[in-house]
Amino acid sequence: MAKAIVYTSNTGYTEEYARLLGEETGLPVYSLKDAADSLERGTGIIYLGWLMAGTVKGFKKAAECYNIEAVCGVGMGATGSQISDLRKANKLPEELPAFTLQGGYAPDRLRGVYRFMMTIMSKTLGKAIAGKQNRTPEEEDMLELLQNGGNRVGREQLKALLDWYGSASKESVAG
Repeated sequence: MAKAIVYTSNTGYTEEYARLLGEETGLPVYSLKDAADSLERGTGIIYLGWLMAGTVKGFKKAAECYNIEAVCGVGMGATGSQISDLRKANKLPEELPAFTLQGGYAPDRLRGVYRFMMTIMSKTLGKAIAGKQNRTPEEEDMLELLQNGGNRVGREQLKALLDWYGSASKESVAG
């Protein structure tokens, strides 16, 4: 069973989710960088990382050090979307619980190559979505994020992850 929450964040949304999850579960929260000072190798963790092209940043390094009980990618897409893409991009086994959370978009917090990449991506994707006739609510939300930035972090987004954690905790106590 998970003994801690470990995360890697780029613009702060993943860290915000990790802290909220820590409050909800009572588990301690560490950045991947700081976890080595407090956690033994092989400790069971819930890992949260920001998404870039479907890859959960920091996941490979975390998997080398800890026993990942669940993985969660934080990106711009709707919560619960793109899980099969996340599994494929990160080569996750089916038995590993995987989740996605919608974080937000803050171009002013991006640096270097990430800022450059997201500037191009936001213009390209924004044009494509804006040109669609019948946009879905998810597409409308994405267009809003791309054009204006914004924060979608909220406790309600954690429901599926918390449901999994609650059932996994009960199984651990029963087993």
